[in-house]
Amino acid sequence: MTVDTSRYDAALDAFLSDSSAYRATAAIDELRATDYSRLDRAGLVYMDYTGAGLYAESQVRRHQQMLLEGVFGNPHSKSPTSLTSAANVEAARLAVRTFFRASPEEYEVIFTAGASAALKLVGESYPFGPDSRYLLTYDNHNSVNGIREFARAAGARVTYLPVDAAELRMDPDMVRAELAKPLADNNLFAYPAQSNFSGVLHPLEWIDEAHEQGWDVVLDAAAFTPTNRLDLSVVKPDFVPLSFYKMFGYPTGMGALVVRRTALSKLVRPWFAGGTITLASVQGEGWHHLAPGATGFEDGTADFLGMPAVSIGIAHLESVGVDVIHQRVSVLAGWLLDHMNALVHSNGAPMVRIFGPRDMTARAATIAFHLLDPTGEAYDVHQMEALAGKQSISLRTGCFCNPGDGEVAYRITAADMAAAFAERPAATFQECQDLVRTATGKMPNTIRVSLGLASNFADVYRFIEFAEGFRDVVRGVL
Repeated sequence: MTVDTSRYDAALDAFLSDSSAYRATAAIDELRATDYSRLDRAGLVYMDYTGAGLYAESQVRRHQQMLLEGVFGNPHSKSPTSLTSAANVEAARLAVRTFFRASPEEYEVIFTAGASAALKLVGESYPFGPDSRYLLTYDNHNSVNGIREFARAAGARVTYLPVDAAELRMDPDMVRAELAKPLADNNLFAYPAQSNFSGVLHPLEWIDEAHEQGWDVVLDAAAFTPTNRLDLSVVKPDFVPLSFYKMFGYPTGMGALVVRRTALSKLVRPWFAGGTITLASVQGEGWHHLAPGATGFEDGTADFLGMPAVSIGIAHLESVGVDVIHQRVSVLAGWLLDHMNALVHSNGAPMVRIFGPRDMTARAATIAFHLLDPTGEAYDVHQMEALAGKQSISLRTGCFCNPGDGEVAYRITAADMAAAFAERPAATFQECQDLVRTATGKMPNTIRVSLGLASNFADVYRFIEFAEGFRDVVRGVL
């Protein structure tokens, strides 16, 4: 994509003159030129940080150096190489706890394969029963939705809290009304700190309100933590699932469940595995002792070679400053929203339909939307993704594993979904999309852009230039 340099320079000057908050984050521009220089060398615009964070080159070099210079054994032993690995695992655990200001007296850190594995661990181990409730919001990742299957299998009551169609937010009064109705035993409330679909920031105050009514709380922080400070000395959810690749890009396939010790004591594992027990026997039914604390919930051998990369990644985030990252992406997202809202065709019709808040009030730098033609029809999102890719812009399309927000955003009703599920089973994601579209006549798909640590003004400017290229272009002409 060729950028009009003089036009860009004028836009940048205007942006900087209006934004002292952005100028205060100039250290990230220096970092972009060094640790993330591959973006500009390749001319790439990366706008899918909610999907995956980007790693710094220094993270990889530090980890590589450690691997090249060290010798590491299985941590389930007392040899010198094993003790080194065990020390690395505990150093990573300490780094996570320190980053989130989670007191060791109050919180334990359980390493998992990611946020989804952490949520499955909660679902399979939480003591649901006929006198339990699982309360969750429409606005949730499918890994949170999936816990309902464990709850229902145990006879617990499952209740969803809807979001409004205007901004995809929940009604606080409705939330409080449901929290006031726990059942006799073991009630679990789950919601995201930040929507991975709309970018809405949901109130963290609900955690204390739920606790006052006797609920345990799952706070899905996977989309929140890359650009927001989660201080567990201030807010105290019981279960916090995390994926490290969303926070700092590398390593993938690793995450954690940060869990309050009082909540951990409630969990009952439905099985045991290597590494989770202190003693087991094959000569008596049920003879096994689960290891105490985090060890009893970490299956098999920890990724002891990857653990130092977690410590390195957290140190990298700390060196940049989560508050600095938050400030930068908030300013950029505000500019982006303003310009998306201002895009119109020559006939005055809007070029963008945003799903969720149209400004930065209680929202993050994740924006879901459709691009519209002059008649108000949405362009095919897969075609938009492909055209953006030709201009080296990486964005995201789909429902983002968040069917609740998607169904409300696209005005898909329960009857519509019943009709879709009544059709033949679909094997692939695209077949599922086509099935819903055929059954409902509605587009169950959208575009999402999201900003993160290495984002800069050039990224959002190039995206707006891309979107402007569709002014007055009728959908069928593309």
